Amino acid sequence: MTELRKRGLGAAVICSVSFLKLGQAQARVFGVPDLPLIVIPHPLGGISLDDVRSRAEVAIPKVIDLLKEHAR
Repeated sequence: MTELRKRGLGAAVICSVSFLKLGQAQARVFGVPDLPLIVIPHPLGGISLDDVRSRAEVAIPKVIDLLKEHAR
């Protein structure tokens, strides 16, 4: 994702809230501190399909907003 962002392409990382600080640190380390991090509730593993859907429902509007921003 960082290489895509460096090339001016729309890119983001979807991460759970528990990994937000790690995601921010990694974005800085890889030279893209402005990399969008789309945060979803934790955990993602070991949950029901309905819970996965609810997490996707949180992320999808944010992904759409990112795509709209990049298209301008």
